[in-house]
Order: sequence, then structure tokens, then C-alpha cells
Amino acid sequence: MTKSREGRTNPYKRMALLASDTPRAKEAYDAMLPQQDWVPIEEADVAVVLGGDGFMLQTLHAMLDRGKVIPAYGMNLGTVGFLMNRYDKRAVIANRLAKANSKAIAPLRMEAVTQDGTQHSLCAINEVSLLRETRQTAKIEVTVGSRVRIKELVCDGVLVSTPAGSTAYNLSANGPILPLDSEVLALTPISPFRPRRWRGAILPDRMRIKLRVLDPDKRPVAAVADQKELRDIAEVTLEIAHETELELLFDPGQSLEERIVAEQFVVE
Repeated sequence: MTKSREGRTNPYKRMALLASDTPRAKEAYDAMLPQQDWVPIEEADVAVVLGGDGFMLQTLHAMLDRGKVIPAYGMNLGTVGFLMNRYDKRAVIANRLAKANSKAIAPLRMEAVTQDGTQHSLCAINEVSLLRETRQTAKIEVTVGSRVRIKELVCDGVLVSTPAGSTAYNLSANGPILPLDSEVLALTPISPFRPRRWRGAILPDRMRIKLRVLDPDKRPVAAVADQKELRDIAEVTLEIAHETELELLFDPGQSLEERIVAEQFVVE
């Protein structure tokens, strides 16, 4: 452990510094290098991530793939930065880590079967989207729990969002913003044609969701789990992976909960 200049103890001994390939992130990386004796991510117990939300998601997915999950503290050098903290080139990272608050989030696990029968398992931190591959609308059967809830959803697509991802693609598709501790998922249609009045559902996150593609030869559908895409989907099964929690670090007063609340009062 190291002491910050404000006297607080930084709980992390080995820190990794990661940056996206944008010029701003690279400049910040060079400026922060002299602050610490950084270690490779494989040896670290905390990751300092410079970039935007996309790079943070990429970093968290790399942790999941590697099987070693450590806390991540992001500094926004991208566009929105919903998962990030404010970047300040004058700040000392040890001070910020010493004061940071932790928030655990659980990803969605997608078990997908493609039309050739191949099975795939992917995780999504924000959302899983099913999207039509051609100009033909998709037709999807929606099962929640043990019951078929919609026999035929005709749409451009449908997505399932976590609370952490509810202000991303889900919000753009007119889905609800979910409080981080709500223990629910948003099931949101994308440009629904039939049932025309159906606007989606809010579901307990303990429930399993199954989406089966109807008429796949004429109406092929792709599945996207955050940044990873599978094409020619037959069906996907979705549930929260409670046993695989990720940890994000935020500055005081800049928690993910506050950002989710604040997003609902934005007036343009």
C-alpha cells in the first residue's frame, strides 16, 4: 500500500495503466507514466483505464476472458464516459484511488445457438441485441421464465439490457433507465411492427429469457453482446451471471447510481 499526498492509504500495491489508441488517451498515458511503477495487467490488482466507455468495456471483457477480474478505475478521454471518471492531468492517481468508491456489476451471460447448431457463450456488460441482417423484418419468439410471452415479435430487433447499460443503446431504443441496484433487466423492442403497441418489459434479473428466431432462412438475425457479434442466430438464452461480478471505481459524488439518476433529469 502507498500513502497519497492527502494522507489516505491507497489500497492497491500493483497498478496497471491502460490506454486506448486515440491521441488524447496516448497523451494522457505519457503524462501519467512517471507517477508510478506500473506493472502489466496480468500482475496488477487494479487497472487504471484511459479512454472512453468502449475501451472500458473492452478492458472488462478482456478480464472476463482471462479469468482474472480486478477493480477498474477509468478516466474519460472519450465521448460520453458514463463508466468513467473525469480526467484531470494535474491529479495524482494515488490520491484518487485512495478516495474512490467501489461498485460491483454483474454481466449478462448469453448462450447462443447458430443455424448450423454451433453453441457459443458470451458475456455482455451493457446489453445483448438481436438485429435483423437483411431488409426483411425479424420474427422472434419471446420466452420469459417457462412461458412463451410473445409468439411472434415482428421488429428490427430486440435487446436485453442490464441496469449499467440501460442508458446506452436501450435508452436510444426508448427503453427504461434502470437504477443500478434494482435487480431487474429491460427487455426492449427495436422498431416493433407487431405487436405494435408493445413497448417492452422490465423483468426480475433472476428470470431466464429465451429469444428464438422464426423463419431464419428468409429473415436472418445477428446477436451482439456488447462489442461481439454472432450471425445467423437460431436462439439465445440470457441470464445474469451473478457469480461473475466486475468492480468499477468512482470518485466521490460521481457514482454510477448518481449518473443513472441524473440522466433521467436531462432536458435538452
